[in-house]
Amino acid sequence: MKLEDVVGALLLKEGLTISCAESCTGGLLMSRLTDIPGSSAYVMGSVVSYTNEIKERIVGVRSETLAAHGAVSEETAREMAEGIRRVIKTDIGVAITGIAGPGGGTATKPVGLVFIAVSGDRGTIVKRCHFQGSRIENKGESADTALRMILDYVNTDRKDD
Repeated sequence: MKLEDVVGALLLKEGLTISCAESCTGGLLMSRLTDIPGSSAYVMGSVVSYTNEIKERIVGVRSETLAAHGAVSEETAREMAEGIRRVIKTDIGVAITGIAGPGGGTATKPVGLVFIAVSGDRGTIVKRCHFQGSRIENKGESADTALRMILDYVNTDRKDD
């Protein structure tokens, strides 16, 4: 069974809705979530916030955050996840921002650096990842990691009840 099948079944079982704000993955996570028949019961929508303008204007990332930390940062991922959750009004908001490659990296923010955030009623968690593959591989690893984080978040949330 694929990760997206497991996530979808869990969201459906728990009656939770999800939204995504993606940058470097270009909608790959949402594509995988919506590959599952019946996903309209839990998938509410997404934004591919590829530019800072869209991160700010639609997703709700503060300009101060982008100026101080950049688009590829823990702070921006956090605000993206919380913002998309607020804008679309879902139980869970997920964000991915990073440098898929092969270009665009710097000494402090190398190619493959990705921040993934999951936000819900019990707060927001952010994971810093550094993938080593090609652009396509980095995008796939980012989506896989986000799906695993959603599973962990929802399962942990349910254990606390």
